[in-house]
Amino acid sequence: MRAGGGASPRPAPPHPAATSATATLLAPASVAMPAPRLAHLRRLLLLPLRSAAPHPLAANPSRQLPGPVHPSLLLLPRAMAGAAHAGVATGSAEYEEVLGCLGSLITQKVRADTGNRGNQWKLMAKYVQILELEEPIAQLKVIHVAGTKGKGSTCTFAESILRSCGFRTGLFTSPHLIDVRERFRLDGLDISEEKFIRYFWWCWNKLKDKTGDDVPMPAYFRFLALLAFKIFSDEQVDVAVLEVGLGGKYDATNVVRAPVVCGISSLGYDHMQILGNTLGEIAGEKAGILKKGVPAYTVPQPEEAMSVLMHRASELGVSLQVVQPLDPQKLEDQPLGLHGEHQYMNAGLAVALANTWLEKQGHLDRIHVKHSDTLPDQFIKGLSSACLRGRAQIVPDPQVNSENDKHCNSSLVFYLDGAHSPESMEMCARWFAHVTNNDRIQEVSLEQPHTDRNSKKILLFNCMTVRDPQRLLPCLLDTCAQNDIHFEQALFVPNQSQYNKLGSLASPPSKREQIDLSWQLSLQRVWESLPNSNKGLNGANSIRTSSVFESLPLAIQWLRETAQQNQSTQFQVLVTGSLHLVGDVLRLLEK
Repeated sequence: MRAGGGASPRPAPPHPAATSATATLLAPASVAMPAPRLAHLRRLLLLPLRSAAPHPLAANPSRQLPGPVHPSLLLLPRAMAGAAHAGVATGSAEYEEVLGCLGSLITQKVRADTGNRGNQWKLMAKYVQILELEEPIAQLKVIHVAGTKGKGSTCTFAESILRSCGFRTGLFTSPHLIDVRERFRLDGLDISEEKFIRYFWWCWNKLKDKTGDDVPMPAYFRFLALLAFKIFSDEQVDVAVLEVGLGGKYDATNVVRAPVVCGISSLGYDHMQILGNTLGEIAGEKAGILKKGVPAYTVPQPEEAMSVLMHRASELGVSLQVVQPLDPQKLEDQPLGLHGEHQYMNAGLAVALANTWLEKQGHLDRIHVKHSDTLPDQFIKGLSSACLRGRAQIVPDPQVNSENDKHCNSSLVFYLDGAHSPESMEMCARWFAHVTNNDRIQEVSLEQPHTDRNSKKILLFNCMTVRDPQRLLPCLLDTCAQNDIHFEQALFVPNQSQYNKLGSLASPPSKREQIDLSWQLSLQRVWESLPNSNKGLNGANSIRTSSVFESLPLAIQWLRETAQQNQSTQFQVLVTGSLHLVGDVLRLLEK
């Protein structure tokens, strides 16, 4: 593999050599061991091990898979992996038990099952009664946000604004990337492990006592929503900002009957197997959060969607106002905390929601406006300090970059965005093109002078099987090509979190033949069939490499080895297609 010299180096195809490492069982299946001791033993066994050589699966699907996976490639417990982010010691035996209980609520049904709709949704009212949350929910001062794209960012902006205004805030979002506690923020911080455990058992025990055949335990997301209501009410937050999980009308968060204000972010085609096949049907589901007499805001929408929203608002006697993207000049040269041009749309909606909440609650006297053409100081502070990981996030690889010469720029950088719809793919591609074409790394402060080097773009991709890669990948590839961005390689991997949904006791299969890569191989075939997937940097046809890796750790290891062997080149890796994948990458980088 060449490095330096006159010709620009290109990453070599992943090395197919086999490893002699064999899988090591952490404990015989027949030996009973208490959960705390087993969890402790697992940590002791996993931490010291070195990773084995990578083994991608080539384009030929008939190729035999190599030998067993080395234990060091298994994920650490989610609680341990999240410790760096949460800033607290995690991974206690009791927390592991809590995660195990939560995991038991994850059903194996397809999300399009009728259990997510209609009469089954009425069970939420019974759960609320069991937990005696009717009055506490009614007392919460809620900002409720639905949408296809940008609803999590909008909620994050709105929470940050109101926190900057001096209010005690609660923020409920989904999904989480590393630790389930990320879904519950109090005053901008993930809920502590101690509080999470305490509130969890309170809800869990009450529901276990009162549920049965007629009223089963709530499914996973419904339980988390109920837990959020309990946390925010007991913690006496001034404002609870709630992101809808899916749809709106039948979403678990929609037990809130009288929010202070509602918002609907950009609508597009997503979750069509549940919400409908047209934008009108999807908009009808999202409009389910609108309430009579509650002010509501949305952003410019396609005509089909907007007409449905307006019709539903008219039926309820609601004045649905359309908010335009925030004018950057109103920020007094401060950047948004969440990057990407599309975030100005979400920021504009958040400003309208926060302002209306302040007005309805009689708190407009708390804000200070210096000029009529700028936002209040607290709004600017909130918008510029907002943080939501996995959305337009840039992370230099700490392992590779710490080994480089201190005068070199980061040689391996991950650009993470959890886009998973055609529209968000386009936004992701525009963002990636902007930050890489400008050859600067946002979110990273480099003290060393800039060093000109070659750069290579690599795509690391996976999406859930309910997505349509023939809609996602062309949007990504075509938008990148329009912005003169071309990928040197595309890597397709399974999500590691499919084996580690919540706790530490779930592990990838120990035998290679159990790993099903058929979906990743189909993604590769879609990629290879796209016209722009085989064009070089100058638009000419070139040898294009794409690979399927049987695990994410193997792909990360190959990227690190490639970067170390080509230190005169900066490798810019776009990770997208799934928030689960983004979370898995962050977890591995933070180990």
